Amino acid sequence: MNVADLGLPVDVPSTALFTDQYEFTMLQAALKAGTADRHSVFEVFTRRLPEGRRYGVVAGTGRVLDAVENFRFDAGMLDFLRDRRIVDEATLRWLADYRFGGDIWGYPEGEVYFPGSPVLRVEGSFAECVLLETVILSILNHDSAIAAAASRMSSAAGGRRLIEMGARRTHELAAVAAARAAYVGGFDSTSDLAAGFRYGIPTVGTSAHAFTLLHDTERDAFRAQVDSLGRGTTLLVDTYDVTEAVRTAVEVAGTELGAVRIDSGDLLLVAHRVREQLDELGARDTKIVVTSDLDEYAIASLAAAPVDAYGVGTQLVTGSGHPTCAMVYKLVARAGSADPKAPLTSVAKKSTVGKLSVGGRKWAARRVDERGVAEAEVLGAGPVPDELVDRHLLVELVKGGEVVTREPLDAARERHTAARAGLPLSATQLSRGEPVIPTEYM
Repeated sequence: MNVADLGLPVDVPSTALFTDQYEFTMLQAALKAGTADRHSVFEVFTRRLPEGRRYGVVAGTGRVLDAVENFRFDAGMLDFLRDRRIVDEATLRWLADYRFGGDIWGYPEGEVYFPGSPVLRVEGSFAECVLLETVILSILNHDSAIAAAASRMSSAAGGRRLIEMGARRTHELAAVAAARAAYVGGFDSTSDLAAGFRYGIPTVGTSAHAFTLLHDTERDAFRAQVDSLGRGTTLLVDTYDVTEAVRTAVEVAGTELGAVRIDSGDLLLVAHRVREQLDELGARDTKIVVTSDLDEYAIASLAAAPVDAYGVGTQLVTGSGHPTCAMVYKLVARAGSADPKAPLTSVAKKSTVGKLSVGGRKWAARRVDERGVAEAEVLGAGPVPDELVDRHLLVELVKGGEVVTREPLDAARERHTAARAGLPLSATQLSRGEPVIPTEYM
């Protein structure tokens, strides 16, 4: 199944040059040395979670599959590599026919992960796998960071609705990916229409302060908006005086007014006052939406406020202080020759300064206690213990170069909700701490 089969209008360009130059120079040297065809296993993992985070969230898997499918070299790209003398003619001929023909396994999108978790395993010849390193890490590091921040905000929101509205705070293409990752992490909608168009995410939006300032009076602005969008719209009430604006909003829209939005001030205090005023005016069903530089801590601080929805921008699309997950793409096993029957040998970088890697083609499982709550992330390169056979985390994504697992975005979103619910309760605490469960190697 491809993206078109899901009804999502996605047009992904070639990703072949979303690549660091040394991938190409390694390829050229390996082709010359006769080692390029050795069967190899690469794994994506992180050695540690961002400081203070208790768990990570896998996001971007669907975009990785798109990137692998679209990793193709056209004539212009090959001419660029030739003109810059980045690789020789023999390597250019090899690249002209490039198609990834290997296998990819990974944690399904929306799943949680921990230090060492092999969130993605890419397997094939060294040549075909090494070229994918940069684009895979680019996607997973970005999207998983956003999804982790979104998940923390979702926990803090306690079931109240969340709106992603960070498009103006990041690169225009990153904004689309961020909205997608935020949806996986628990957000309900986005203000970004490109994200709605590409991924089917619900979109929302009504007006900004500029619309109020355009009109001669606040009443004129509210009347124009209600006449255009109906009484169920959301009116922005903090351009001038909040109390007067709320009164005017109900006079214009009636008690059927959908919501009011507050974008400044002491949100806790103002929300209480606005709720009291709306109730006194008979608009008991009118919702309150708050925005204004929110993060998970600000959302948590508003838990006692009569707020119905939060709009989050800058802090979300920048990972709330952690814009990357520090994921790496490492060779963990390779054959000693190009013979398809050659056995794999575990390999790993040795380091004494925090960059230690564990070799071997690994499986991953999550051990749970008698109540079904996760108690350890278990990794191993040997036989899987009987008690963990049914707890496997990796699923097959690509087989022989063909995508075999692709799913609607809602499936990843629902998976994340379930995965987070299966963690110890302390996972949702915003206080700093270690990963909520340990990683064990067997």
